[in-house]
Amino acid sequence: MSQDRNTTRKKTAAPAGGYHDLKPTIWVGKSGMSPTIIEEIRSQIKTRKTIKVKWLESVEVEPEVVAQESGMILLQVRGRTMVLGDPGSVSGTRSRNI
Repeated sequence: MSQDRNTTRKKTAAPAGGYHDLKPTIWVGKSGMSPTIIEEIRSQIKTRKTIKVKWLESVEVEPEVVAQESGMILLQVRGRTMVLGDPGSVSGTRSRNI
């Protein structure tokens, strides 16, 4: 991963236990990110407020773009996993570099 890409990723302060206890609810398969998956993210955020999205190694996913297209806050990115939150309900939305 390039240094430029690292500096563009933002996150907020994670809860004390972090997000690793959060189970993935959306899996992106070989078809990649689609408008249907973006809609599913929006739908799940309404009830869960925070969701985890995982994707295959063979699929290119830009977490920043997914967050922007879905209107959510990118809370964390680790490997091929991202955590997204509802901008209206996530506390401590102070952005900082990962």
